[in-house]
Amino acid sequence: MNHFWMRSVQHSLSLRRTVLVFLGLLLCGIFSYNSHQDQSQQCKIIPGSMPLPVLKRKGDIILGGLFSLHDMVVEPSLSFTSTPPPTQCTRFNFRTFRWMQTMIFAIEEINRDGRLFPNITLGYKIYDSCSTPHQALKAAMELMGTEKASGVEGVTQSKGTCHETVPAVIGDGGSTQSLVVARFLGVFHVPQVSYFSSCACLSDKKEFPAFLRTMPSDFFQVDALVQLVKHFGWTWVGVIAGDDAYGRSGANIFADKVRKLGACVAVHEIIPKNRAQIAISSIVSKIRLSGARVILVFAVEQDAAALFDEALREGLTGIQWLASEAWSTAAVLSIPKNYHHILQGSMGFAIRQAHIPGLQDFLLRLRPMTPDALEDPFMIPFWEEMFQCSLGLQAEGQEHNVEGKPPCSGAEELGNVTNIYSDVSQLRISYNVYKAVYAIAHALKAMRSCVKEKGPFPLHACPDADNIQPWQLLHYIKQVGYLNSFGDEIKFDQNGDPAAMYDLVNWQLSPNGKMEFATIGKFDETAGRQKLQIQEHNIVWNGNQTKVPLSVCSSICPSGTRKAIRPNFPICCHDCVVCTAGEISNQTDAIECVRCLPEFWSSADRTACIPKEVEFLSFSDTMGITLMAISLIGSFCTCVVVFIFSCHRNTPIVRVNNSELSFLLLFSLTLCFLCSLTFIGRPSQWSCMLRHTAFGITFVLCVSCILGKTIVVLMAFKATLPGINVMKWFGPKQQKAIIICCTLVQVIICTVWLLVAPPSPHQLMPRESAIVILLCDEGSPVAFALVLGYIGLLACLCLVLAFLARKLPDNFNEARLITFSMLIFCAVWVAFVPAYISSPGKYSTVTEVFAILASSYGLLGCIFAPKCYIILLRPEKNTRKHLMSKVATDKF
Repeated sequence: MNHFWMRSVQHSLSLRRTVLVFLGLLLCGIFSYNSHQDQSQQCKIIPGSMPLPVLKRKGDIILGGLFSLHDMVVEPSLSFTSTPPPTQCTRFNFRTFRWMQTMIFAIEEINRDGRLFPNITLGYKIYDSCSTPHQALKAAMELMGTEKASGVEGVTQSKGTCHETVPAVIGDGGSTQSLVVARFLGVFHVPQVSYFSSCACLSDKKEFPAFLRTMPSDFFQVDALVQLVKHFGWTWVGVIAGDDAYGRSGANIFADKVRKLGACVAVHEIIPKNRAQIAISSIVSKIRLSGARVILVFAVEQDAAALFDEALREGLTGIQWLASEAWSTAAVLSIPKNYHHILQGSMGFAIRQAHIPGLQDFLLRLRPMTPDALEDPFMIPFWEEMFQCSLGLQAEGQEHNVEGKPPCSGAEELGNVTNIYSDVSQLRISYNVYKAVYAIAHALKAMRSCVKEKGPFPLHACPDADNIQPWQLLHYIKQVGYLNSFGDEIKFDQNGDPAAMYDLVNWQLSPNGKMEFATIGKFDETAGRQKLQIQEHNIVWNGNQTKVPLSVCSSICPSGTRKAIRPNFPICCHDCVVCTAGEISNQTDAIECVRCLPEFWSSADRTACIPKEVEFLSFSDTMGITLMAISLIGSFCTCVVVFIFSCHRNTPIVRVNNSELSFLLLFSLTLCFLCSLTFIGRPSQWSCMLRHTAFGITFVLCVSCILGKTIVVLMAFKATLPGINVMKWFGPKQQKAIIICCTLVQVIICTVWLLVAPPSPHQLMPRESAIVILLCDEGSPVAFALVLGYIGLLACLCLVLAFLARKLPDNFNEARLITFSMLIFCAVWVAFVPAYISSPGKYSTVTEVFAILASSYGLLGCIFAPKCYIILLRPEKNTRKHLMSKVATDKF
């Protein structure tokens, strides 16, 4: 499909060029192909065609000129039954008239000086293109054709005058007109040097081989505008373009480059050529709704004026306007005071200016009734528009409406009128016209100065200076390179473009109410990396502000947040999302947040990583204080029991079952309560080793004492049976031996544990937590399991023996108490294992401390609380008689 489309376009271009060739041949006749034809053969003007108004001066070499002296063409009402009336142009443009006068000034200056062309004079033929492509094409065709006399049907010219064509054309101003003219002149390889056409498309030498210009290409202007947008950090900009080649091409290039830069185009609209209020009102509404504070208007001054008129009507304010060079210094916008309110602070690039000596006097020399002025078809509309009077004459092809205008007195002086025509303070385009004339003049000089090489085979031949061929002159124009009187180097690159140099101008309102163009920077394409230079302290922004306006779709995301793209919105439109916990961003407009290292956490404002808070079971937090209090209370209670037993150590209930084991059991319980304190506080290497070994050894000591008491109770009753004397194997020494052996096994296990893989402090750093959990790592899970398993084994053995002795006859059977205590002990530690494994962080330590305290309180309460109750509250039961009575009863 694309291939077919490309072939269609190529075929269309080829066909268009063929038609233009045919028109050129038709204009001059096809008689010239045979030089041996009859000399009386005539070149005949097409019947019914009307010649266009032309300002001309004779000379040895004639230069053509195309200027849009009028802004509009009045479209006639066609009946298709009679010859169409002549084209009527309207809205005279004083600025363009100054450009035309600058061309005449430059030609007369060259003729007067005589250094470039001794004994040779330059002439000119200048046409008005009326700012329309078809009028520009008609003018170009006449420049390439015959001098038409009066347009009377059947008027013919001699063969010689049919070939009185110009070797080069200066113009046109608008890019749209130049596109048409360049296609036509390119067929004949007639050089065309434009002074104001900046469309980047005209740099295509395949399509426009004979086009050159003294105006930089829009490609460079757009590059400068994009650099300006980048410099001030605008990411949400609007583009309004004129409906012509200049506006559309420049706006499209700008939009593409801005997007590549990372910014977004908020609104991209076209100003219609008919400048319908409804269409322009829609554009203004879209600008307001877009929220963009910076808007580029890439259009000619007439289109820009239509947009600003509507903006004034609708009260659109607060916009920082960026100007393309077509209106960046346009007096039609800067002089009327009604524009000052919205255009103050506007900024744009303008081509370099120069002061041309003698030009202002030359511009003010014009008089309407001189012989030269009477031959000037553009003098009448100029003078009548300038002074709003009527000369009573009518120029051909010009609208003449004298209704309501007084007659001109002839005493009018241009020097008494201040307007854009006589204002030479901003000679930018005029300077381009001046350079274009001199570029062609230097090319003609180089062409005429060619020295023929001697010899039978010269490397190159010189052109005939008396018969200039346009294609030969085109070659010399491309080779032009010189330094003019203003110090600027004039030359063209391979695309026919000059070096791009712009002034950055700022529209500033002076105290006297006049809008001035202050130069606040420059852009030089040849300057390397630092192409754009700006003096920011000299800028006055829209609304007389000194702060750079902010133009973004979304507010700048502060530090601590990141940009989140909105679905179905341009990339510049985003929401600011706070970084998640554990992530930070320490710059504005961060695309993503950065995760902190494991040992760090994000600050409250998410802008910095700070060390995580270390968490452990400390003596200062509520949980630690509670457990410490419970531990100390348990130790105190145990000491109270020791004191009670010491005071009543000779009573039967204390002596009934080896009081030494009871005191050893109470001592081990005290150690069990106190060893829980080693689990509280900041873990260290020594505390981690101490807490687990102390826990394992003290609990084994405690359970060993209970095991010894259980065995003694069981064996004591077995010994009363006839023929059984086992008590000799379970005396006090043997009980101590049992306790020592059982405890020694745990000591050995703990010693090996400490030597092989001792417990050590360990930092647990969960990614999604703001704390570092400091706890003791067991070192060897196997060793820890052996310690707990050994305690469990002894506890189960005690439980089994106590259960067997629960129904032995005794008024105070301690086996029942041991059974209950062991049930509680085993239940606590069975529940401890899953709770310990599933508890996070410091709560695993809390679980272990709770198990220690709960089992210790269980042993203390079940074994010693009933005894203390009898000793303190029921002393009548603390007698040998009471204890033995149950035994006697059972025997009988």
